[in-house]
Amino acid sequence: MNLARKRILVTGADGFIGSHLVEKLVDLGYSTKAFVFYNSFNSYGWLDTLSERKLQKLEVFSGDVRDPHGVKDAIQGSDVVMHLAALIAVPFSYHSPDSYVDTNIKGTLNVLNTCRDLGVEKLIVTSTSEVYGTARYVPIDEEHPLQGQSPYSATKIGADQLALSFYRSFNLPIAVIRPFNTYGPRQSGRAVIPTMITQITAGEKQLRLGNLYPTRDFTFVLDTVDAFIRMAECDASIGEIVNIGSNLEISIGDLAAKITSLMDSDAKVITEDARKRPEKSEVERLCANNQKAKDLLGWTPNYSLDEGLRITIDWFQNPENLQKYRANLYNL
Repeated sequence: MNLARKRILVTGADGFIGSHLVEKLVDLGYSTKAFVFYNSFNSYGWLDTLSERKLQKLEVFSGDVRDPHGVKDAIQGSDVVMHLAALIAVPFSYHSPDSYVDTNIKGTLNVLNTCRDLGVEKLIVTSTSEVYGTARYVPIDEEHPLQGQSPYSATKIGADQLALSFYRSFNLPIAVIRPFNTYGPRQSGRAVIPTMITQITAGEKQLRLGNLYPTRDFTFVLDTVDAFIRMAECDASIGEIVNIGSNLEISIGDLAAKITSLMDSDAKVITEDARKRPEKSEVERLCANNQKAKDLLGWTPNYSLDEGLRITIDWFQNPENLQKYRANLYNL
């Protein structure tokens, strides 16, 4: 599929990955429409940080994926839909699971129904490595069993399965992209890498974290964005699930040591019970098998972990960016 000739809609465009994806699509000269979450402040989320020149090339729609009427208005006229809108924080899903069902499952259903009704040519549905739960074997390929260890991951499993059911039942042209742990500029302060960087930048001498033993597979956001675009371009991806990860794992404790070293910090790492997941909910190990992404999409990461971390640290250390975060506040 030649995206240069298509009209592309991105849901969740105001968020971390979504804003980077929209920015890249605009840079490539593609006709792009950004679906952002409606609010009374006229804020477009992270899209507000784009230059005026880029914003002028972009159509913005404010709405809510939980509302099927607004979803239909947003998707009308689009050829390709990249569905990223979701509630993502695992800790907050313990607190408010209903909102995750409404947004992640019902919101995805609204997108599916609308894409089917309007004859959209390609729909990319965003999954997460959290659907695998603690690895039963590594590296984790797309055939690995699914296990909902948090309300968040359970709703993402539900959304994935709904999407695949629409492919099988109605021949809706769907592809499911499954990123592992994406990081980079603009990421939520509740994610582990921004948590570390903002505490150190704020001068904290104690780096407060949750469990240190779990391992994760980290991918820099620009690599994840590249995978989204390749997924949309690849006709053979229809009906497929594709892992996006580095095929490398690092423990949270070792990650903290790496970041403190890169930032020349002597902060001491401590664990806080409030930051730990419930024992049976903790995903202890994640490491992607990215062979399918290589074979199907021709995708491999361009950024090493050290390279991506340096870019991310530089971005957070910019006072204009840092002021948007509250390093001393643990945010669910």
